[in-house]
Amino acid sequence: MLPTQTSDMALSRGLLDVLIRAGLIAVLAISCFRIFYPFLNLIVWSMILAITLYPLLVKLRGGVLKKDGHAATLIVLVAFAIILVPTWLMGNAIADSLERTMDIAKSGTFQIPPPAESVAAWPLVGQRLYDFWLQAATDLTGLVLKYAPQLKEVGVALLGTVTSLGAGLLVFFVALIVAGIFMAYGEEGSRSAVQIASRLSGPENGPKIAELCTATIRAVAQGVVGIAFIQMLLVGVAFVVIGVPAAGLLSLAVLLLGIMQLPATLITIPVIAFVIATKGVGVATIIFSVYVFVAGLADNVLKPLLLGRGVDVPMPVVLIGALGGMVTGGVIGLFVGPVVLAVGYQLFWRWVEDGPKAEAPGEQKKP
Repeated sequence: MLPTQTSDMALSRGLLDVLIRAGLIAVLAISCFRIFYPFLNLIVWSMILAITLYPLLVKLRGGVLKKDGHAATLIVLVAFAIILVPTWLMGNAIADSLERTMDIAKSGTFQIPPPAESVAAWPLVGQRLYDFWLQAATDLTGLVLKYAPQLKEVGVALLGTVTSLGAGLLVFFVALIVAGIFMAYGEEGSRSAVQIASRLSGPENGPKIAELCTATIRAVAQGVVGIAFIQMLLVGVAFVVIGVPAAGLLSLAVLLLGIMQLPATLITIPVIAFVIATKGVGVATIIFSVYVFVAGLADNVLKPLLLGRGVDVPMPVVLIGALGGMVTGGVIGLFVGPVVLAVGYQLFWRWVEDGPKAEAPGEQKKP
């Protein structure tokens, strides 16, 4: 056998071995991903919560609590109390309101006050709103029967929304417990993250990328909670001033919707309709309606101002990542999007800066 044929056969066997190994590795990776996929959202949420809450654990560890496990347990218990108590109060308030509504509907004493004549003079929608309101005040049963199919669709949609919110809340509680476990081993997890980032992008970029990911997640989380809190204050003050029933619980609902990245208009628009229906149309109710509607949209203005603080990338990068991630991946995408875009931005500019340096104008190479 010629030496050339021997080397060709050895090369073929080596290539075959590489292909077999690559195939087995691909099968193993796909199998691991399929097994892990049902828990992907839970783990991502747990990592986001752990990274966000870990600075609080460090402060507690430097005080009374000496062990990370004890501090993590305390944080998880307090978080459960902060979320469960308002949720339970709000659920009871909603249940009581529904029960009173059913009693009023059965007794037949519920009446909608007729609209003022000035409503018909409103531009564009005045006459239609006046006719609809007048029919609701004079023949509510006929109006309900007329729009029964649409009301059924709205009811089904609301039921689906409540169900999804309940499932999301349950996943959040489980993720909070898992985040407590992550925080208890926070130092080991930080070292592992740096090792993985260094293995993927090199020992020089690894620590910086790990730090960038951590800072981005914390900045987005703090921005989301801060924006939701400011929006709750803006809306809550108006609810209290105008005398809306259960103003505190409704304000708390605005806070929870803001944290879950749901529009506050789910609360503000029904409240505006309730105030106009009960108090009539006047200067106070018009000012209240305009103010509350604008306050319910305040997060669209506050996000560009608060998101991305403390991150070593331009604020528009974080904002675009948050908005794009939320559109493509929901609430989790709100955190994943900025991280991916920020890391990509940093790696791109490192690649640009590591390229050949352009000569300054007028500079010539020495012979």
